[in-house]
Amino acid sequence: MEVKIDKRYPLDVDPARAWTILGDLKTVANCMPGAELTEQLSDTSYKGGVKVKVGPAVAQFGGTVDVLEKDDASHKMVLRGKGADKGGSSASMDMNAMIEEDPANPLHCVLHGDAAVIVNGKFAQFGGRLMVQVSDMLLEQFVENFRQAAHALPAPEGSAAAKDSEASPATATAKPEASSPRAAPPKVAKEINGLAIVWSLIKNWFSGLFGKRG
Repeated sequence: MEVKIDKRYPLDVDPARAWTILGDLKTVANCMPGAELTEQLSDTSYKGGVKVKVGPAVAQFGGTVDVLEKDDASHKMVLRGKGADKGGSSASMDMNAMIEEDPANPLHCVLHGDAAVIVNGKFAQFGGRLMVQVSDMLLEQFVENFRQAAHALPAPEGSAAAKDSEASPATATAKPEASSPRAAPPKVAKEINGLAIVWSLIKNWFSGLFGKRG
């Protein structure tokens, strides 16, 4: 079963800091619930896994992620990932990810990703519609963690964000010891809670059902 995803997420952070996060695959993995990179095989290849928890049961997917292309000038990465679990399920993904500037606001940007995901085995039985819903929920969690991680970085010198910070009256009058502490990295779940995802989907289904009747 193949699922195609094409999403754009506006971010209230400048493109430079957003690309710093996106351009570091280890940081990107830390933003995804349940994902972890365990070994760097080469400059462009990594070994890792994803944990999925449904009630007391925990499934472990192991695999690799390869960086096929990375362009600092255009803020774009092309990734290929593949993995499998002990139960015989497997998945592969080809993804383009990029940071797009916001012409109306240099302090904002858009995280854009499009991917083709192929799933085989028991997880393919859920169907494309459910897989898309689950993907949407996981991506929303990922984007929020991504946003927090980007905000935790200091603005690059000479960037629009740094100039805006320097021009801020609060920043200009604050004493060094009274400055705000650097934001802490986001806390990310060590495994994907499949039961919580399914329960949320059930609630959304009932909400839509009664909403249509109303």
